[in-house]
Amino acid sequence: MRIRANSRPSPGAVAVLRAMTAGTSRRTVLRGLLAAGAFAATGGAVAACGTSGTKQSAESCVSEDKSGDEKKLVFSNWPLYIDIDENDEKKRPTMDAFSTESGIQVTYQEDINDNNEFFGKVRNQLSDCQAIDRDIVVLTDWMASRLIRLGWVQKLEAGKIPNVTANMLPSLRGRSWDEKNEYAVPWQSGLAGLAYNATVTKEIRTIDELLTRPDLKGKVTMLSEMRDTMGLLLLSLGHDPSDFTEDQFDEALGELRTATESGQIRRFTGNDYAQELAKGDIAACVGWSGDVIQLNFEDENVRFVTPESGTMLWSDNMQVPNKATHRANAEALMDYYYEPSVAAELAAYVNYICPVQGAQAEMEKLDPELAANPLIFPDEATLSNAKVFMALDENQERTYEQKFQQVIGA
Repeated sequence: MRIRANSRPSPGAVAVLRAMTAGTSRRTVLRGLLAAGAFAATGGAVAACGTSGTKQSAESCVSEDKSGDEKKLVFSNWPLYIDIDENDEKKRPTMDAFSTESGIQVTYQEDINDNNEFFGKVRNQLSDCQAIDRDIVVLTDWMASRLIRLGWVQKLEAGKIPNVTANMLPSLRGRSWDEKNEYAVPWQSGLAGLAYNATVTKEIRTIDELLTRPDLKGKVTMLSEMRDTMGLLLLSLGHDPSDFTEDQFDEALGELRTATESGQIRRFTGNDYAQELAKGDIAACVGWSGDVIQLNFEDENVRFVTPESGTMLWSDNMQVPNKATHRANAEALMDYYYEPSVAAELAAYVNYICPVQGAQAEMEKLDPELAANPLIFPDEATLSNAKVFMALDENQERTYEQKFQQVIGA
């Protein structure tokens, strides 16, 4: 979720709060009404863990770059994920500055509301090596990984993104599904960890407390996003979420099943946990850092905790799909957002982890309080204890998702 970091939510923030109350989620898999809407839009073709699609390659699906003659690009992103002018919500200061500096006109559209839903929209075209009329799409790690695995995105030219090469956080380099950083550039990142409301419960430090503490029974929620919930459980058992076995996954799933069947866990959620936590309807949960930052601005009793065993690090990533005709323009935009001063301006608005080294020093000039926020600029110790979920092949993804869905009752 993205809400301005100020004491009074903007109109956009209010809309998001209402959406959260209605139970929608940015990062979770299709659930409830969102799932029904997505299935209607895609003819019921996409299952929550379905990954079918014809693989392509640079040789089988050749893309032509017209950037030299056409100074434009189409950028698809999630809602409320870019800075907005407070006096004119149609203006996006950093994006407008990019267009002025580069001469590249950006058609910016907020048409990604769920990873699986978006996959359903573009799957047929990309599977058949057809254009989807977008030059940049922003997708979460696991979906970005899927598109790379299917050969549906173009390889980036390192020489055209020097800021990315120089300034990307070390923790985001060499991810298992994009080891050479050739296909995906993080837009923003975040942590999955613990959160609690100090007005209704004492401090919580571990996943085990969440699953077993008697005073929390029935007052706990966990995320319906398999990679975040299961990643934290794997960490709590001493396993590495970036490199685990099926037996280790099943061990962690057993812990989750026990807590679910005992009534310790009230339910599994998307972003809608946030308002329940703020109101004290739940005492503690697994949550996302950006959400909790926003709640903490309103009530300091709502707090994010990095578990002693570690946190899960996720990113939403910029990619250039096959048949996009403005790759060089897209690379110019990616590189622009990795200038520390630009990255700081964006981070001041969205409040997630800034993926750009040097941005914290620039943030000091904009907002010292935000510059000191460890959930926007985590220290090395926090990042070194954060894990990215292991890249899954199609069979693993299907198997693990099905097992998880059975336990959470989806």
